Amino acid sequence: MNTSPWRRDAARAESITRARTGLTRDLRGRQRRYLAAMLVRSACVVVMAVTWNRWPALAVCALVGAGGIPYVAVVVAQAGWRQHRGARPALARVNEEPAARVVLEPTLILPPEHNTAD
Repeated sequence: MNTSPWRRDAARAESITRARTGLTRDLRGRQRRYLAAMLVRSACVVVMAVTWNRWPALAVCALVGAGGIPYVAVVVAQAGWRQHRGARPALARVNEEPAARVVLEPTLILPPEHNTAD
């Protein structure tokens, strides 16, 4: 007989290391990634403006970067939460039997009576 408190047939406890990050922290991280990408895009626009006459090849590369970065920034910023999504364990067991029906009686609502004989 096994005297160990660990049972292999019992359900395993959920590990806290596998828990998803909170929505507030996730949103803050996505905003920071998006802001960083927009700062790089702004730098590309400045490089394009400064190098347009002197190094046109570099200016065109900066223009392409400034045009493509917004799409990449949005995709990267929105990718955070979905990657951590997985099967969630049930929090509470669902009761299979339907709730009892309650029959409501009809009610007549009359307007308040006013004294018209003043």
